Amino acid sequence: MGEMEERSKKRARRKNISRITLSIIAAAGIISVGLVAPKVITGLHKLGLLPTGRQKQIINRARDRLVAQGLLARKNGKLQITPKGEMKLLLSQDPRFRLKRPRRWDGKWRVLIFDIPESNRFIRATIRQTLAAVGFICLQGSVWIYPYPCEEFVALLKADLRIGKRLLYMIVEELESDGWLKEKFNLH
Repeated sequence: MGEMEERSKKRARRKNISRITLSIIAAAGIISVGLVAPKVITGLHKLGLLPTGRQKQIINRARDRLVAQGLLARKNGKLQITPKGEMKLLLSQDPRFRLKRPRRWDGKWRVLIFDIPESNRFIRATIRQTLAAVGFICLQGSVWIYPYPCEEFVALLKADLRIGKRLLYMIVEELESDGWLKEKFNLH
């Protein structure tokens, strides 16, 4: 097995451990399960599903990485999943939130503009986190751009957040000074 292949497998394992850690914390954690049903912990241990030795180090590193990325936060001595972490978990689990990239770019930009009032700042933050997570680039505060078709994704986002006409989807054929965007999206 080549060195690149080995690194790729390690990255995949690391990503999987991070996703599992987020999932566990999002589901209230194994400690709370142990408090509610103590025999569950014993059963997990017998099945080899509880970490031991080196596995604990791996999980601790994954946890620290998730905290550093802002996906988890420590509050009152406990770990909690952040809104950014919830969105990342949703995106990793729900295939509807994945954007397919065609082999060739059609030369058109997909621009999203939204106008969400300050009273709904959580929805505004959720939109920004979601768009960044799927690969959009922020042009200005509430103006985001993506080079590939994403109408289904936008319709799903509108429906899930119940924002309807507050989020506009545009297909733009020409954009002034878009060289840096083409470079950012690897479109050259």
